[in-house]
Amino acid sequence: MNAIAQELNTIIKGSNPHIFEMMSDMGKALFFPKGILSQSAEAKAKANKINATIGIARQGDSVVSLSSITQYIQGIEPDHYLTYAPSFGIPALREQWKKGLYKKNPSLENQAISLPVVTSGITHGVSIVSDMWIDKGDVIVLPDMMWGNYNMTFCVRNSAKIVHFKTYDENLTKFNLDSFETVMRQQASENDKIITILNFPHNPSGYTLNKSEAERVSAILIDIAQKGTNVVAVCDDAYFGLFYEEETSKESLFAKIINKDKRLLAVKLDGATKEDYAWGFRTGFVTYGIAADTGLESIYDALEKKTAGCIRGNISNASHLSQTILLKSMSDENYDALKQEKFTLLKQRALKMKLVLKDPKYADYFDVYPFNSGYFMCIRLKDINAEQLRLHLLENYGTGLIAIGDKNIRAAFSCLEEKDVKTLFDIIVSGINDLRKD
Repeated sequence: MNAIAQELNTIIKGSNPHIFEMMSDMGKALFFPKGILSQSAEAKAKANKINATIGIARQGDSVVSLSSITQYIQGIEPDHYLTYAPSFGIPALREQWKKGLYKKNPSLENQAISLPVVTSGITHGVSIVSDMWIDKGDVIVLPDMMWGNYNMTFCVRNSAKIVHFKTYDENLTKFNLDSFETVMRQQASENDKIITILNFPHNPSGYTLNKSEAERVSAILIDIAQKGTNVVAVCDDAYFGLFYEEETSKESLFAKIINKDKRLLAVKLDGATKEDYAWGFRTGFVTYGIAADTGLESIYDALEKKTAGCIRGNISNASHLSQTILLKSMSDENYDALKQEKFTLLKQRALKMKLVLKDPKYADYFDVYPFNSGYFMCIRLKDINAEQLRLHLLENYGTGLIAIGDKNIRAAFSCLEEKDVKTLFDIIVSGINDLRKD
């Protein structure tokens, strides 16, 4: 094993040996190299005469650039977007995002967290988690309604084993906490380490736990860790902040579970993708929250270096241009007001959908899964195959929806104008009637 990796492992074991136990074989082997990158950094600081270290082209005081590119980017110097960004991410952006985490999650007050490392979108963050914390055969507890890409990332790429709990009770009235607890405790009794992905607002159903549900989930995780099982709790907060009802928990579960037990690792995945309506920027973050008696700053630094090493050995670094624009946006005096404006737009669409679905005429055709946040909502069909209905609506009504399994249909109110909500569900009813006749 590389000497730098061994050094980082020693730091981690010295602060909290359970964190080291949780790491995958790859995670234990990862490090951030002291090769070309560190030598270039030293040269940048001290080589005031000649610097021949950097693998980019320069001319005079600026990076070489093509006007066919730079003509489209106004207000930012080419050196701030054409050069490579650090594998860790732009330092100022990392600090700004961390500051925002405390603002958005008041329960984090006085809690030490790592400095977020920039990823190329939240999907890339999920992949980093898989590489750093999951070995072949490791158990991941997920709801039976889940984002399909988890299977690709965890199982196809890293050969993990997914164990499901039932997302909702049979009558679709509430999140199935009993099933979550039963499956978590069963897996904890059979494994030294378990991983769970806490995805709220939930994709595909658009549900976020209410305050009492969030407290119970947190208590379950903490209790399992206290009883001797290592728990990696990954908060996939891709749609964070898009909460539309008063009783909905407005904080990430990350804020409720950090620093509670040495066997409980909290990982937060979030980013500009949905929070800042910048899908194509591919700018996400991975942040750690752990408990340790001593050396907390050192263990966070070690985890950040391993994470940056994972990025360095995969994509090298995330887009410099996206990071620069995001940082400027977050520093804009109108930033909060602009976000509130778009939040209100999505909230109105979600509430319109709830209002329309109160009409009892729909009850004979489908049940509605609970939804209160995010981009999506789902319905469960009574007697028609979801894929058959999806294709029928697409071919005969020019209406596109997502089929999930045999019974579920997902609709994205994020891209649906209010005036089209009732029309959508009436079209669904018409399609179901067509298929019933057949």
